[in-house]
Order: sequence, then structure tokens, then C-alpha cells
Amino acid sequence: MKTTVSALYDTQTDAVNAVRALTEGGIMRSDISMVASDAAGEYVRYQGQTIPDDIPMDDTIGGAASGALLGGLGGLLIGLAAVAIPGVGPIVAAGPIAAALMGAGVGAATGGIVGALIDLGIDEDHAGYYAEGVRRGGTLVTVHVEENRAGWVTEVLDRYGPVDMEGRVETWHDQGWTAYDPDADPYTVEQIERERLPRERLPY
Repeated sequence: MKTTVSALYDTQTDAVNAVRALTEGGIMRSDISMVASDAAGEYVRYQGQTIPDDIPMDDTIGGAASGALLGGLGGLLIGLAAVAIPGVGPIVAAGPIAAALMGAGVGAATGGIVGALIDLGIDEDHAGYYAEGVRRGGTLVTVHVEENRAGWVTEVLDRYGPVDMEGRVETWHDQGWTAYDPDADPYTVEQIERERLPRERLPY
């Protein structure tokens, strides 16, 4: 029997490094989904271009390198696609969730990210939290895995500093947020940068 393990990251580099560790540890690419905000349009600008082999995998990555990093996911995960989601804005998705989102169609995707996450096995409350996290510039990784490997997958995801979702949601509530709203305006690049100030992170 399979279960779903998920983690949200503040940086794309942490998420990609986690995905790389999972695939190197034997997790099938077809069992991993990733959704990343692309508010700055970095991935779209780099579609069809050569991806450098020497991209530094650290948190200083940005601009052109970030677009190339997202493009490089094509070698790690299946079904890489760019799509605009109402309430979230431009995203890059890979894995089963990419097929779900593209199948919904851009015009029909209102709230689609929540529905897609629920279909992956995430409960409705957490699906809303993760959708809001992506809206605010985060990168979500979900893994559909046999229960006997779920503990190992969690350990790998934790190794790369995921967001403490309980603490993050509490902070959002303190700021007046109540729930993910598919009709809300997508975050701007400037708003996302403010979200990337130092946050609570799980211990490595």
C-alpha cells in the first residue's frame, strides 16, 4: 500500500537537491511530483535553451541560473510543464501533478492545484496550505511511496530544510490569512522576496 509524503521548500535549490537524493535512493521518477512558483518567468525564458552543466546548487542561485535549474528538472522528473494557475500565477510542475494540472486546462484550473494535490493523497487542509505556500514563492515536493519506505523518504526530505508548515501557517493566520483563495491575486516577485526572509526550518 502506498502513502504520500510531502514537503514545501523556500528555495528551488533545496527542493531539487531533495528530489535528486530521492531518485538516487531508488524512488521512481514517476512517483515524485514537484510544483515551483515561476512568478519572474525565469523558466519560460529558458525553455528550449541549453541547460548549463555547472549550475551551482546553493541558495545564492537566482535569475538566469534559476530558470536553467528549473529547466534541468527534465532530467530528473517526468512531464515538465509550465502553466498559469488562477490565484497562484505562473508555475512549473513535474511528475503526476503536471499531467493533472495540464489536463484541467488553464481556463478550468481555478482551484485546480488543491484538487490535484488531493488526488495525490494529500488531505484538503494541507492541500490548501501547500497551494498557498506555492503562491508565496515556495516549491512543493510530493512523493507517492510504499509505506515501508515512507520513513526514509521523510528523512531525505527533512535533510534539505523544508518549511515548518505548522509554524508557517500560524504566522499566516497572525497576519490575517484564513485560507487559500483561488480568486486572490498572485504574488508579485517583490512580495515573494519578502516571503523569503529567514524562517523557521526543521533541524537537519
